[in-house]
Amino acid sequence: MRIIAGTYRSRALIAPPGMATRPTSDRLRETLFNVLAPRMEGAAFLDLYAGSGAVGLEALSRAAGRVTFVERAQPAIKTLRANLSALGVESGFRVHAGSVASFLRSCGGDAFDVVFLDPPYDAETEYETALRLLGGASARALNAGAVVIAEHRRKQRLDDAYGRLARTRLLEQGDATLSFYAASG
Repeated sequence: MRIIAGTYRSRALIAPPGMATRPTSDRLRETLFNVLAPRMEGAAFLDLYAGSGAVGLEALSRAAGRVTFVERAQPAIKTLRANLSALGVESGFRVHAGSVASFLRSCGGDAFDVVFLDPPYDAETEYETALRLLGGASARALNAGAVVIAEHRRKQRLDDAYGRLARTRLLEQGDATLSFYAASG
């Protein structure tokens, strides 16, 4: 696992031990950031279920203005902090150690341009919870024109809409799918 492009290009990342965290593959991250490229300069990026931090670190490498990582598993948080340290990242980020639902219910006035969520594939209810919060009560966490991207199994179908969020694009690659949502109204 490595950073694909930008400031930290080709730098290696570590993953948490065990099978509890499934990092987004290099190939899928490259596809994701090819789509997001026009939005990245100065973007406020939210990496939900951050795990090793690979997606948020890629965003920082590609000139995101700030990245907020949300993760509750202590081994993953330890790995995320080790990756930040190994890259020499000292600013432009925040790590929230806690559940995604609690973070979204009280984002503290922060709003984001890009939100990426990648819960463990077996935690299907987490998709529903996070997307419903982002499309409803926590919509204030989204800046105008924001995009929300959910990585999920190809076989798992997410709804076309969650409150104010409507799916605008579906990208399939191998066993993984990226569902892109935009907020209406």
